[in-house]
Amino acid sequence: MRKDVLVTGAGSGIGRAIAKTLANNDFDLVLVGRNRDALEQTKSTLKPSSNHRLLIADIRDAHAIRHGLLEIKPSLFGVIANAGLGGENHYGDNDNWQNIIDTNLTGTYLLVQESLPYFMPKEQGFRHIIIISSILARLGVPGYSAYCASKAGLLGLMRSWAAEYASQKILVNALCPGWVKTEMATQGLETFAEKSGKSYETIYQEQMDQVLLGKMSEPEEIAELVNFLVSPLQTSITGQALDINNGAVMPA
Repeated sequence: MRKDVLVTGAGSGIGRAIAKTLANNDFDLVLVGRNRDALEQTKSTLKPSSNHRLLIADIRDAHAIRHGLLEIKPSLFGVIANAGLGGENHYGDNDNWQNIIDTNLTGTYLLVQESLPYFMPKEQGFRHIIIISSILARLGVPGYSAYCASKAGLLGLMRSWAAEYASQKILVNALCPGWVKTEMATQGLETFAEKSGKSYETIYQEQMDQVLLGKMSEPEEIAELVNFLVSPLQTSITGQALDINNGAVMPA
């Protein structure tokens, strides 16, 4: 029996690490993203590659998601909503607010709603929705109002769904990573360096000085936590935002 897990943003970074980890634990994957080449590269690293399928779509496009799922007809054990857009936004003609909100928050909403009809029957056990939020759901950063708002909004969405789908045996949780060694993190640090006139190395060290463990997480660490949440050992965690940030913040 197939146990499909849909992973968005699977072409790089955390999404690719999640895909590799879940494939190594015998899940069949639906890899979702806009860049076919990047998804093909991820798929080529998964064994056996033939068990995994691609869905080329922008998560903001409900029609494209619907059409892709109709072609694939997965039997979903879980959805990992990882895709997201980072960067600054500033009010004015070139404000990136709407693009970030539409991708991170509305895109996640559309993706999950379109996926729900393909979930395995509840008689087969618990199923899972896991949303990758951010440490910036917990705190504010100047110039990142859209990103902070969208990631905080994902926590509200997660809690609502946890309450709504509990009777269907769907567990819904979110992860709030801090700094993770990804291209998005590198781009963020480069932006900080450019604005401050400092070197990348100086900015990196300044940021790590604010982290208790003084380091970034590896994408594989996020993936392993996702793997635990979808494992048969885990039937009791739902409606929770789990922080994995090397001690950068400690929510009450």
